[in-house]
Amino acid sequence: MEATFEVRVPALLLQLGIDQSEVQRRLTEWLVLSLFTEGRISSGKAARLLGIRRTEFLALLRARGIAYIHYTPDELAEEFAVLESLKPEGN
Repeated sequence: MEATFEVRVPALLLQLGIDQSEVQRRLTEWLVLSLFTEGRISSGKAARLLGIRRTEFLALLRARGIAYIHYTPDELAEEFAVLESLKPEGN
């Protein structure tokens, strides 16, 4: 099931060679990435919405400079403490 929205695109963008299908693809990608970064959808759901595999979605995140794992400062400190405790003695 789909919904249709009217989107106004500046003519200058169209002069760059962006057609209707490219606008549709980019808007869908942007919306899915936004929902993912807000924590509203999982990576699996995001991949399904884009019609790609989860591994492809993770590659897309990397290509767009979006972190997959978001740690709070406290969580990050805890992770480093655990790693430090796993170091062999003398290192």
